[in-house]
Amino acid sequence: MKILFLIPYPLGESPSQRFRFEQYFSVLLDNGYTYSVQCFLNSHDWKIFFKSGRLVRKSVILFQGFCRRLFILFNMKPYDIVFIHRETSPIGPPVFEWVIAKILRKKIIYDFDDAIWLTDRSNEPFHLRVIKWRSKVAQICSWSHKVSCGNDYLRHFARPYNKNVFFNPTTIDTQELHKPEVYSKKTIEKIIIGWTGSHSTLKYLNELESIFQHLEATYPQVEYWVIADKPPQLKLKNLQFKPWSLETEITDLEQFDIGVMPLPDDEWSKGKCGFKALQYMALQIPTVASSVGVNIQIIQQGENGFLCRTAEEWTHNLSVLIENKALRDLVGIAGRKKVEANYSVSSNTSNFLSLFSS
Repeated sequence: MKILFLIPYPLGESPSQRFRFEQYFSVLLDNGYTYSVQCFLNSHDWKIFFKSGRLVRKSVILFQGFCRRLFILFNMKPYDIVFIHRETSPIGPPVFEWVIAKILRKKIIYDFDDAIWLTDRSNEPFHLRVIKWRSKVAQICSWSHKVSCGNDYLRHFARPYNKNVFFNPTTIDTQELHKPEVYSKKTIEKIIIGWTGSHSTLKYLNELESIFQHLEATYPQVEYWVIADKPPQLKLKNLQFKPWSLETEITDLEQFDIGVMPLPDDEWSKGKCGFKALQYMALQIPTVASSVGVNIQIIQQGENGFLCRTAEEWTHNLSVLIENKALRDLVGIAGRKKVEANYSVSSNTSNFLSLFSS
């Protein structure tokens, strides 16, 4: 069976792609499948497209992406299944999806891990809503052979449009990539509270700024690390910014003593799949997260992590972990076990392969 992956971003760049299907490519080959991949954005264009300015260059990038998609329509005969992650193009109606499903009669597996029919932008301009055409998510669901969703909230959205909706969690490679070597590298002089993510989610850290400022005054040995593709705007004395890179991602994360995952309690956040928490937990980093969405299913309060709804709860839970290394160790070990059992590549391999069976 031959599979065509139509994906928005270049390989090895987007966590959404890396931890939902890219890490299963070798599994597909081992089970007799072959595959090809076409990205809407190449590696060079990806670095330009999501930065401000350069509108002419971005228009050229869009045109080139559409040309690539148009070309593949005329070369789709060998493929049995078309796996579409999020959308075939970042703007406009789902024309390519319609052609693939209705004209070429190909089986589509549609995969998404965010509430992409919504937006997390407040007061989004009308023209941008039109350009993004978010109603296409429901349409693509209805045209697909199967729908792969990262959590139950997303699955609940897709069910009215498709009877073959599957829970396919974002997973961690606990055997080759995320290994709990963190504590052997620690220094006792300082404690690192860390966060990792992209520029689009940096804003969620702002709700912790005053909490971190309070902790700074109480615990001068604590540093605050941010691993991202853009520096944070936080007024902290002990703030360290670490530019994200694939090569240093795990070694940087391994320096964390505590990982945080703040989120607002809204519909957009309910579509999140807990990736940050899963990364921390896989590395035996005790995790403190907002009590929102799938985080409530991943984290058992006080056992394998901590959930917070208020500033007081954030302050209390972080303080307890700062003061108690033995507790950090116990919570970290329990978090690792949770990921291995329910959110690892090895535990989810058969579920992932079932997407491609008839």
